[in-house]
Amino acid sequence: MKVGILGTRGIPNNYGGFEQFAEYFSCRLAQHGAEVWVYNSHNHPYQHPEWNGVHIIHCFDPEYMIGPAGPFIYDLNCILDSRNRHFDIILQLGYASASVWHRFLPAGVRIVTNMDGLEWSRSKYGRLMKSFIRRAEQLAVHSSDLLVADSPQIKDYFQSTYGVSSCLIPYGAEILKKPDVTVLQNYALEPDSYFLAISRIQSDNNTEAIIKGFLESGSARQLLLIGSIDHKYGKYLDKRYHAKNIRFLGGIFDVHLLNQLRYHSRLYFHGHSSGGTNPSLLEAMASRALICAHDNPFNRLILGSDACYFGNEHHIAEIIRSDPGKTEHAHFFTNNLNKIKTSYQWNTITDAYLEAFNSLLKKQIG
Repeated sequence: MKVGILGTRGIPNNYGGFEQFAEYFSCRLAQHGAEVWVYNSHNHPYQHPEWNGVHIIHCFDPEYMIGPAGPFIYDLNCILDSRNRHFDIILQLGYASASVWHRFLPAGVRIVTNMDGLEWSRSKYGRLMKSFIRRAEQLAVHSSDLLVADSPQIKDYFQSTYGVSSCLIPYGAEILKKPDVTVLQNYALEPDSYFLAISRIQSDNNTEAIIKGFLESGSARQLLLIGSIDHKYGKYLDKRYHAKNIRFLGGIFDVHLLNQLRYHSRLYFHGHSSGGTNPSLLEAMASRALICAHDNPFNRLILGSDACYFGNEHHIAEIIRSDPGKTEHAHFFTNNLNKIKTSYQWNTITDAYLEAFNSLLKKQIG
């Protein structure tokens, strides 16, 4: 089986959730005997042709030159390149820009699209952009041989909206086996002395609400925010909320370091308000972090009663003031780890994708 993975900036992860998924999944797929190719931006820090048994294809990505229009050109370049690769399966991660070019997808190849969350519902987008994304969603639905939904709500949405079935496959996480306090030394931190939020710094991840709630609480602890601020909204937050106990650490993509920071945090804020099964939430669960999550159906489905929840900055302030401790919430950690073990294991997820791929190929042959 020859599989091409499109829709990410590339591996190893240097950007976000889809890249993290591609990194873990592609390696495991290759270990199962598949020939796996992942498309990388031409300016990705990793410039070698292979990574852990996975082939890398670098394609020109002009985002650094032309901004938001860049991903459209990058996705087109990847799709055009794929026409001569003779893939059996193309796995598209996301659809917003790639679906515009669906007519250029190679013939005779099975197209599988991971639809991610309900992108058009994100508050960061204006009316025109939301309308465009809805149209892109429609194109992806009709140009794919199989849709993958990462949560039951997403699966139900595509069934009720388009009358199409999708394959339910979530993301995975690796359980942190050995906590290491020494990693905190590089950040002058002590265990349990700081609050943490890891996400893209954007409005629908409630970054500003987390900051406001922290400040309203009057806490003397530190708030660490991990995510790139090299954009308009990030620079606005950095300038407006510059304080000695609020630290913007920028983008960090070493998952092992991130998991140690999660484990040793006093409280971990998960502010994602849209989408399905978020990889960073699973990693927080697998790191035994005490989680304070935005209150929405997606987060509730995964966490259940094993987390604190907030709806606005005032709720955050109240939770911080109540100072929830890890000892009295030990059952949160046990329950969340059991969820990772039973529902979000990478081996199980890889097997589910392989089964879906093989089923598609049998239909093609038949």
